[in-house]
Amino acid sequence: MSKKKSELEYSARNCWDVYASTADRKAVDARAEAYVRFLSTCKTERETVEHLLDAAKRSGFSETLSPKSKAYAKAQRGKTLLLARRGKRPLSEGFRLIGAHVDTPRIDLKQHPLYEDSDLGLMKTHYYGGIRKYQWMARELALHGVVVKKDGTLVNIVVGEAPSDPVLTITDLLPHLAQKQVEQKVGDAFDAEKLNAVVGHEPAINKKDAGDDTKAKGRVKRRVLELLHARYGITEADLFSAELQLVPAGPARSVGLDGSMIGGYGHDDRSCVFAAFEALMEEKTPEHTQLVLFWDKEEIGSEGATGAQSLFFEYALEEIIEAWSPGTRLSQVFERGMAISADVNAAVDPDHLDVFEKMNAAYMGYGPCFNKFTGHRGKVGANDAHPEFIAFLRNILDEAGVPWQMAELGKVDLGGGGTVAKFLAVYGMDVIDMGPAVLSMHSPFEVLSKVDMHATVMAFRAFLKS
Repeated sequence: MSKKKSELEYSARNCWDVYASTADRKAVDARAEAYVRFLSTCKTERETVEHLLDAAKRSGFSETLSPKSKAYAKAQRGKTLLLARRGKRPLSEGFRLIGAHVDTPRIDLKQHPLYEDSDLGLMKTHYYGGIRKYQWMARELALHGVVVKKDGTLVNIVVGEAPSDPVLTITDLLPHLAQKQVEQKVGDAFDAEKLNAVVGHEPAINKKDAGDDTKAKGRVKRRVLELLHARYGITEADLFSAELQLVPAGPARSVGLDGSMIGGYGHDDRSCVFAAFEALMEEKTPEHTQLVLFWDKEEIGSEGATGAQSLFFEYALEEIIEAWSPGTRLSQVFERGMAISADVNAAVDPDHLDVFEKMNAAYMGYGPCFNKFTGHRGKVGANDAHPEFIAFLRNILDEAGVPWQMAELGKVDLGGGGTVAKFLAVYGMDVIDMGPAVLSMHSPFEVLSKVDMHATVMAFRAFLKS
């Protein structure tokens, strides 16, 4: 018996058509408003993990693990977080895991940052992750991070977010003097060592009775240090034990005359962090144990004690097995686990169609997209998901009525990228990359569809309860 044409041919579904009812549109808008608040508040790894841990505790998650506990939270150095909810089935039958990363490309301060030149106070920087340097110049920047004093006191720093706060900036060269720069390649025109933040101009007041020279150099730098000490009680030496980041100042915003999109800093990958957390909070009676894991350092290779290549997840899962399923082998739990590496994809940009292969590209408004593989140039460095797992996910999303799409990141030999998927696959579990499509990825102002955010939460919910 032959099938209808509509069943034989695949056609992606536009989320705006799927979520067309009044109730659905209200849910989309409410989700977007919550996400805008989250994105505006959480601009660093520490801020994100602290926000999520506090919210999880209010929802019944405990940092104490016991055989009777149902919801467990474990943080690592304030920059990595595992949330676990016990399922009806034993851990020997596996788990459902969503993993995302909380770090985002930005401008870090060097450990010896502060200096003075040409009567300006400046700070030296070292960019973090893949950025296009010119996008970070001549714009408002906020300073976020922590400083740790010798006695262990941790001082939180946020300057540039409150309306009354000053902002920082990295200056750009005026076009009148930029002819040589204009003729250079982009990679050569913008020198990373010249991405220095302007932090002051007013000199410190010298004391005449102390014989200070009003023409002496270094007075602007000293004035900046005086302000930092007055506001935060820190000295220049304290900057050696600091994590300070320059990020775009100001809140996330609605984009478009119709307000259908969200613009802001950090959709990659805090959109997936938010979606995974929302899904976990909304699916409270799982069949399998639910794990939601947020890592640091993905943008620089997932290294270090808080990255996906660390043993944090393995250690935490050992503790969970000991409490909830004693005697079960760790390898058995891993091998029967299923995971989504939650990460964004590049949305097709109509001004740059030459870098996309349109049949296998991600489009805004068509829901979260699966990436069967990432990597680059012949799938190097990729996890390549098994078709059995893809078929399983297709089925549960279609049953849940969630729109989705399949995509690659750019044309062969042009695109590519890395995610945490391969670091999960090494344990033998099924894993695939999945997340919404984003415009201007890795820029200070990325753009995401409101309806894609809602569809991604619904997709993650369907997976967590499968």
